[in-house]
Amino acid sequence: MTFRILHRYLGYFLAGVMMVYALSGITLIFRKTNTFKVSIEKEMTVAPGLDAIGLGKVLRIRNLTPIDNDGSLMVFEQGVYNTITGEADYTVKELPYWLDKLTHLHKATTEDPLYYFNIFFGLALLFLAISSFFMFAKSSFIFKKGLWFTLGGIILVLIMLYV
Repeated sequence: MTFRILHRYLGYFLAGVMMVYALSGITLIFRKTNTFKVSIEKEMTVAPGLDAIGLGKVLRIRNLTPIDNDGSLMVFEQGVYNTITGEADYTVKELPYWLDKLTHLHKATTEDPLYYFNIFFGLALLFLAISSFFMFAKSSFIFKKGLWFTLGGIILVLIMLYV
């Protein structure tokens, strides 16, 4: 099997994978905003008598700031916490289930079986990039022009990293 055949069919296979990765990557750009997120009502019973910092940690709400606290009810932007019973009713913004699963592809670590897929994907893309240099004769105009485009891509990435 030649580089051309491997490159062609691996390229077609990875085209589908890259479309999914592109969508999840675009979604991750907006991860610190509420774009694409939906409101989800939650009810949870936690330890009674928590302060704002402790409650924020338990509910996984960053910078939880009480708006009102009369001793028995702590009202905060996302909801309310009963300091006596430990009941918390609050709203969180989360990605829809399918979109959360999709973005998880980008965030997989070594504790997650998906990281094997990410390694395969990275190596396959590296193979596609390298094998593309074997598609044309080194003396051809297309190959030489391709090298200039490759250099342009490298320079663009370096500029984006350091500017």
